[in-house]
Amino acid sequence: MRFEFATAVRIVFGPGTLAEIGGLAREFGRRTLVVTGRDPGRAAPLLEHLHAAGLATAVYPVAHEPTTDDATRGTALARAAGCDIVIGFGGGAALDAAKAIAMLLAHDGDVLDHLEVVGRAQPFERPGLPCITIPTTAGPGAEVTRNAVLASPVHRVKASLRSPHLLPRLALVDSTLTRDLPPALTAATGLDALTQLIEPYTSSRAQPLTDALCVEGIRRAARALRRAYDDGRDAAAREDMAFASLGGGLALANAGLGAVHGFAAPLGGMFPAPHGAVCAALLPHVMAANCDALRARAPHHPALARYDEIGRLLTGRAHATAADGIVWVRDLVRHSAIPGLATYGVTRADIPAVVTAATQASSMKANPIPLTADELAVILAQAL
Repeated sequence: MRFEFATAVRIVFGPGTLAEIGGLAREFGRRTLVVTGRDPGRAAPLLEHLHAAGLATAVYPVAHEPTTDDATRGTALARAAGCDIVIGFGGGAALDAAKAIAMLLAHDGDVLDHLEVVGRAQPFERPGLPCITIPTTAGPGAEVTRNAVLASPVHRVKASLRSPHLLPRLALVDSTLTRDLPPALTAATGLDALTQLIEPYTSSRAQPLTDALCVEGIRRAARALRRAYDDGRDAAAREDMAFASLGGGLALANAGLGAVHGFAAPLGGMFPAPHGAVCAALLPHVMAANCDALRARAPHHPALARYDEIGRLLTGRAHATAADGIVWVRDLVRHSAIPGLATYGVTRADIPAVVTAATQASSMKANPIPLTADELAVILAQAL
């Protein structure tokens, strides 16, 4: 047995831990670029803590999923302000933008020098500036991943900067920051978290440490996601989902993903489709297609037993099967009013191009079994 496990240098988890950020950040520097989502006002408590600790701040809002241009502009702002720390505060978009900016600040050249797929994919030679990640959603797990997803509008694709150096120096996870998320965002990000637990657990690169995180994360998401959607002020449900998101980030960074994320990358680049909502729409159909393909072509594959275990974890029933787990996910998708991909402009005419692009995505390589172009096309048609 051989495996590796890498994550942020330090993780601080717990309700109310945002209050500790001033002292924690002072360990790394004195001038901070704070990267936020579209509403920088949500970062007011963070800024208060930083200012109270004597840190200067510049704020850089990212109003959408980050692009290569966003990373370039944020890097220029941080350099002009003399920043020596970068803090990402928000959803996965803000955290990925912060990680990218922190890394680019330590390297000359263009972001495309290092971007996968459409860039030159050159490795980063040294660590970036210290980066702190503080998620305000429970889904992407970007606070502990070693990549930063950026959209290239020119190429109409999303691709990653990827390096062990992208791992944050500190991830601070405070579940109270998620309590005001609206139900639709709770559902989309929560189903993204669930996807990022199911896919590493069934991945061709699954390993014991990530298995433990996935099992505990799936169990918590199963008992908490519907409750968090129905009542955002349910503190216990929010804490469970914060852990599920963190566990999914740790797992995907070390065991890979699968076909859901293989599709999500090109779909996010080709259409104005939020990542979490795309994953939610695809998840039950990919689970079903994988199980069908495994039974047909690899009936003794260990992933089949893992899908049965997922069924038991999701339903809480000792004798549940993979099929029961798929039904559970479908019911949750319906309960959460997750829209189909057609909502974002995807049509049947787009299926061949999306399938072609998805087969090249890095996440597709860890799917438990290679899916044929026809199987991938059926998944997309079902998710419309």
